[in-house]
Amino acid sequence: MASILVPVAYLIIVFGGLFIFSHFYRKHTSTRVYEPYFPSHPERNAYITLLQQTDPPASDSLLKSALVRRAMADVQRVLRIREDKPALQNLLQKGSIGDELWSSLLAAEKELEIEIMEVISEANSFVDGWGQVIFPTANEMIANEKMRAVFERTAELKAELEVKYEYKAKTVSVPSTPSKANGLLSPASPKPETQVLSDGEGSTTSKQGKSKRRK
Repeated sequence: MASILVPVAYLIIVFGGLFIFSHFYRKHTSTRVYEPYFPSHPERNAYITLLQQTDPPASDSLLKSALVRRAMADVQRVLRIREDKPALQNLLQKGSIGDELWSSLLAAEKELEIEIMEVISEANSFVDGWGQVIFPTANEMIANEKMRAVFERTAELKAELEVKYEYKAKTVSVPSTPSKANGLLSPASPKPETQVLSDGEGSTTSKQGKSKRRK
């Protein structure tokens, strides 16, 4: 009888200890406040400030612009979470990071879902159906801003590469072509010598005519 009670008591103590530990651990983690994955949301704060402004109230065009900027910030956060989540999940499985960072990412993902729904609701309050196209529009604006930033840095990058490789691009001079009028080349201007000769010939012929008249 005693041989049976010893392993049973051992199992009760082990599983009871694990149950008590998991209970208090879950209670501790549920009340714990994690550090936010994204520090702040200035675009959302700016929109709310403009929306609450009453003296004078903000115009609809200004509110729409602020809402589009808010949607652009949300799109950038969605892209960042999509990039970071697989990598963090892999690091969590390897034990390279703790549960705090993963829990912070999941909390930011849930908060972003609520934020997206709020932006869609605000967009529909301005124009019916705008909420369905505001995020595709924000995505296109982000792509355009990236292309413009690359284009504006072209001259700067060119100067950096010239300094780095000690090479300066040479400007190629294009030879001037004669102007065309109605598909034909314009006649070349006569040289000064030919003008003098033509004037001289004209003068000699006029003198010969005068001498014949006198005779």
